[in-house]
Amino acid sequence: MAGVLVHEWLATTGGSENVFDSMVATFPEADLVCLWNDAPARYGKRPVRETWLGRTPLRKNKTVAVPFMIPTWRRLGGDNYEWALVSSHAFAHHARFPHSGPAMRKFVYVHSPARYLWAPELDQRGANLLARLASPALKNLDRRRAREAYAIAANSHFVRKRVERAWQREATVIYPPVEAQAIIEVADWRERLSAAELEALELLPREFILGASRLVPYKGLDLVIEAGAAADIPVVIAGSGPEEQRLRAIAEGSRVPVHFAGRVSDAMLYALYQSCVAYVFPAIEDFGIMPVEAMAAGTAVVGPPAGGLTETIVPGESGVIANSLSATDIANAVLQASTISPDSCRRVARQYDRTNFESRLREWVESS
Repeated sequence: MAGVLVHEWLATTGGSENVFDSMVATFPEADLVCLWNDAPARYGKRPVRETWLGRTPLRKNKTVAVPFMIPTWRRLGGDNYEWALVSSHAFAHHARFPHSGPAMRKFVYVHSPARYLWAPELDQRGANLLARLASPALKNLDRRRAREAYAIAANSHFVRKRVERAWQREATVIYPPVEAQAIIEVADWRERLSAAELEALELLPREFILGASRLVPYKGLDLVIEAGAAADIPVVIAGSGPEEQRLRAIAEGSRVPVHFAGRVSDAMLYALYQSCVAYVFPAIEDFGIMPVEAMAAGTAVVGPPAGGLTETIVPGESGVIANSLSATDIANAVLQASTISPDSCRRVARQYDRTNFESRLREWVESS
């Protein structure tokens, strides 16, 4: 059957892009469509069709582009498709292919209904005046478009409940793909590092807690630094982003050393996971791929008492759920996590391997 895979926009890195990669691998004959593509070589010779927005400066400013995204999704060209599989974290689930007619089945895999619209307490973009004014009308429209979906899957039970509240639709839970088995198969990721990376790793403290993600406000990396001070354990921060200068200023006042590793390769990230006392991830995420990667590397994770991490952290087996997001509670959780065995963490991580996602996804689309 002729099918099409749809994604919001393609960036060079990102969790939703990793999910779309698995969708592309699962359905090798399907066409590919997105608003714009910033990773043109990602799928080799397999073409990715962009919308008109990809030919404008709007692709550089997602906030300004939002009013143009919504009507653009309604006028997608292409063949007479029998099905579409949509990867949505904003408005891609609005996608419509006029040439396909009403018989086309639209499957929507939801990373989350747009957080700045439906969960503004977790996304600062929803707090500005314009967003608040537009919210009631956008919510009504968004809910109507969600009714068009033939079936909906959510990336966690946390998101499934948000889908029910926001769109008043039921959703199947299919956890996103993690390269868990590939990480597990390398016993010591230091052996995969370049000479420069190995030297940088050896310069770090013998014991440290790790915070790694994009350096943006909602990731809560300031809490990692504060927890390190409370636990009297040095901290390593890996990643880049607009929060770096603020985090460096906090680090200057910390009672423990704080090292900034910058943006690192996958191999270096996995080596950092394996070297740290615990991986601390304070963000309230919809799922959280990096924490599962850490588990696959044999490292226990400390997470918040809400969000998707409460589903992947098995207390005492793959990590510890902190009682609160206070520095003291996170520090106490780090000390508990440090006693968890690497084999136990890996055992939990295996169930989220990419192969499980791809088989479940295919079954969902083909049997619905």
